[in-house]
Amino acid sequence: MPTLNFKGKTFVQNHHLAVKYHQLVPKAELSLTDKVSLHDNLIVQGDNLKALKALLPTYAGKIKCIYIDPPYNTGNENWVYNDNVNSPMIKEWLGSVVDKEDMTRHDKWLCLMMPRLKLLRELLSEDGAIFISCDDNENYHLRCLLDEIFSADNFVANITVKANPRGRQSDNNVATLHDTLFIYAKNNQFFELDGLPLTQDDIEDFGKQDEDGKMWRELGLRQRGAASLRTDRPDMFFPIFVNPKDCSVSLTKSQTHSVEVLPKKSDGREGRWMWGLDKSKNEVNRVYARLIQRRNEYDIFIKDYLERNDEQRTKKPRSIWIDKDVNTEAGGKLLKQIFPDSKFPYPKPLGLLTKVLQIGTDKNSIILDSFAGSGTTAHAVLELNKEDGGNRKFILVEQEDYANTITAERVRRVIKGVPTAKNENLKKGTGGSFSYFELGETIEMESLLRGQSLPSFTEFARYLFYTATGEEFNEKNIDTKTGFIGESKNYEVYLFYNADIEWLKTNALTLDRCKALPKFKGKQRLVFAPAKYVDDYTLLEHRIDFCQLPYEIYRIQK
Repeated sequence: MPTLNFKGKTFVQNHHLAVKYHQLVPKAELSLTDKVSLHDNLIVQGDNLKALKALLPTYAGKIKCIYIDPPYNTGNENWVYNDNVNSPMIKEWLGSVVDKEDMTRHDKWLCLMMPRLKLLRELLSEDGAIFISCDDNENYHLRCLLDEIFSADNFVANITVKANPRGRQSDNNVATLHDTLFIYAKNNQFFELDGLPLTQDDIEDFGKQDEDGKMWRELGLRQRGAASLRTDRPDMFFPIFVNPKDCSVSLTKSQTHSVEVLPKKSDGREGRWMWGLDKSKNEVNRVYARLIQRRNEYDIFIKDYLERNDEQRTKKPRSIWIDKDVNTEAGGKLLKQIFPDSKFPYPKPLGLLTKVLQIGTDKNSIILDSFAGSGTTAHAVLELNKEDGGNRKFILVEQEDYANTITAERVRRVIKGVPTAKNENLKKGTGGSFSYFELGETIEMESLLRGQSLPSFTEFARYLFYTATGEEFNEKNIDTKTGFIGESKNYEVYLFYNADIEWLKTNALTLDRCKALPKFKGKQRLVFAPAKYVDDYTLLEHRIDFCQLPYEIYRIQK
């Protein structure tokens, strides 16, 4: 497979591994909840690369849908490269605005994206997918980068979105109307896009009605288009017998059902049906024949019901989205209703994110947006939950200073309602909550020796548990009396720690602490403490693997 080379690639391709873990500091005064929690809807303010790393202990492998709208790298966005990569060349890039005159702007953009995409992939669940908006400035480069990180085998779709119906008049030669939405799965074996809800126009297609009032439309049973020959699916070539009196059908020949119909194409070649024999037998009540006068022969049709088996009908998403609600202007108009004085440039339209959620999530999914901007992703999650009773959760990451004043404030107003809004949903409010966090100090083992910037017990437990086991940490499992911080596939994990340098100097794993551990349940115990005052035989007797802080923090090999 072809690979993409760019300046700085060798320095950033593993940079995500070197990014240090940071504490996530709760900000109750900026939250909209009675209890701030990392398991609530989240808004995190801080550099998104560091924030993604900080989210790994809690959300690695848990995110069903990621949507990001990174800088398009048009040369007019004034974005700045700020990743502190250990390379003299890249250190020269730090702090400088990337504009059209920058001959390395594509290299810088790719260096920005590579480590973030690698962390985003770690956060995705096996049945999850990432959706990325971009335009022609980085379209080709992004596709190559995604093929490399996610694998070309996990490419799902390239959707053209009609973002600017009038076209960008500032463009040379051709006025661009569209953006691109790339979709890649974490693992295509486990991922499947859901359908979109039917529009009113779609519903009006179901213009026929049964005696019992069920609405339906007519679909031909003969397969048309690609793979429509008998040789493509021999099991879908068989005769259907028609009763000429009432056009009813049977899969077996009888005196009443005597006219044989085969799925032949208009040029005489043998075709195939859309259904196999078993499904045709099970659904025979939906199959009927009609005499085609101009050909003087029968053709076979099926009744496609609007409502079937109490399932909500959907339609397969198409590769071009042209609805009014996906264009950028719609996003700006809606944001004006929330912030009448807003000058936020090009907010993403709610309709675009709603479609992403409809095809990429279920009612209990976690959705992440690490370039949160004006907070459209959270708005879409809240509205869709209200509409269908779902329990989706959002995680927004925004590093700019408007993370509270625009991103979080929009979510507050959407939840509470905007009385002056023209949009009825926006006026009523969606209800809901969110917890606000800021990135805190790094969690560095050397700081334990100096007693500087010591993390809280919970933050340190989060870091240790994930680093040692590679599994999700849940702070609800903490028992400070016993030091228990969680249970992995192979271990019970304990931590004896206090964010106090004098405590760390004078405490250790003692015989009394060993005896006080909860009853042995069959798993080896992994115990972190500043020191131990017991011998190896005692550790063996109590099934303990001892790890001294801060030196022996490691990921146990599976």
